[in-house]
Amino acid sequence: MPVIELKIPNLGESISSVTFSKWLKPDGSTVSMDEPLCEIETEKANQELSADSAGKLIWVAKEGEDLPVGALFAKIDTDASGQAAPASAPEKSAPAPVSTPAAPEKTGHYAAGTPSPAASKILSEAGVSPAGIAGTGRDGRITKEDAQKAAAAPAPEKAAAPAATPAVTPSPAGGFSRNDRRERMSRMRRTIAKRLVSAKNNTAMLTTFNEVDMSALMALREKYQESFVKKYGIKLGFMSVFAKACSKVLMEMPDVNAMIDGDDVVYHDYADISIAISTPTGLVVPPIRNVESLGFAEIESKLKELAVKARDGKLSLDEMSGGTFTITNGGVFGSLMSTPIINEPQSAILGMHAIKERPVAVDGKVEIRPMMYLALSYDHRIIDGSTSVTFLVKLKNLIEDPVSLLLDL
Repeated sequence: MPVIELKIPNLGESISSVTFSKWLKPDGSTVSMDEPLCEIETEKANQELSADSAGKLIWVAKEGEDLPVGALFAKIDTDASGQAAPASAPEKSAPAPVSTPAAPEKTGHYAAGTPSPAASKILSEAGVSPAGIAGTGRDGRITKEDAQKAAAAPAPEKAAAPAATPAVTPSPAGGFSRNDRRERMSRMRRTIAKRLVSAKNNTAMLTTFNEVDMSALMALREKYQESFVKKYGIKLGFMSVFAKACSKVLMEMPDVNAMIDGDDVVYHDYADISIAISTPTGLVVPPIRNVESLGFAEIESKLKELAVKARDGKLSLDEMSGGTFTITNGGVFGSLMSTPIINEPQSAILGMHAIKERPVAVDGKVEIRPMMYLALSYDHRIIDGSTSVTFLVKLKNLIEDPVSLLLDL
């Protein structure tokens, strides 16, 4: 009986193991060539693995199991592919109703009723089963929007729970819940934790602060926003301006754009700026490459593309790799000030924060201005304190006088 073994493929030099997330096809089911069989989770993104041949699927790996690259996760009995259809028809003719409730078979496509990685995360957190959810995605796949609607729908049913709760679990503490819940960390969260600890332990990290008056940039943005959208079809945000300003200063101050490799320092004549993006599974930092050569519209378009892919779990390994400098914006969550942690092997990271109106001294007078605190965390092994201060001052000057940035002065 010819049986094909399916193994975890090599997904890149930095990936030595994966987490086997979920099966997309039942054990013993008949699969077609190139049909998605399962989802795996790497430290950077989720990915589907497909069948190398048609036949009967034999499970080997278990959901939630960590597997090294090259490990066996399934087998396919190719002898069963040719006879599966005729052989199963007579046997299932009588008990046909038993097999028909499966959602994927209702549409005639294997993807029907299967949630995307983002949708699966939402349903799992909400405790909602994908069974019975009519997917609106391609071939009936359950999309992120479908999952959000399904997660919201069960709310009325939960109203009946309080009536039974006091009778079943009376609490000596006056009815207060004292339940604990244990969940295994996702591979991405484990990787994030490992890298953050590594950055704290293996770099001489310090943070320098400054503040920037956002008045001029906000006025410029308000004046030209409508024309910008009309011409480019996308809004002008603060991130593209900060990224462009950082790239200009990085080209002038190569130490901040460099990284340590053993006993060597690697310098870059380009600025690949990683942008921190929050996703349901954790923070990712895909880089926008050659920012020094891009216009504001190009930066905004690329940022939007990466953000959509990141939140849908569709970033490729190449899109997640590289970067010479990182920008993170805690201000979108209301952070007034923080000390960001270096994104190794890079040597510096800029933290943007919330814009707050504060009284400041302007030409000997007190005025209310929209102010933002900036934080530059850097590796003191390669970047001196004077260099970090100068970097922030240069950046501050460009943001407070955005025309000089536009004119490349």
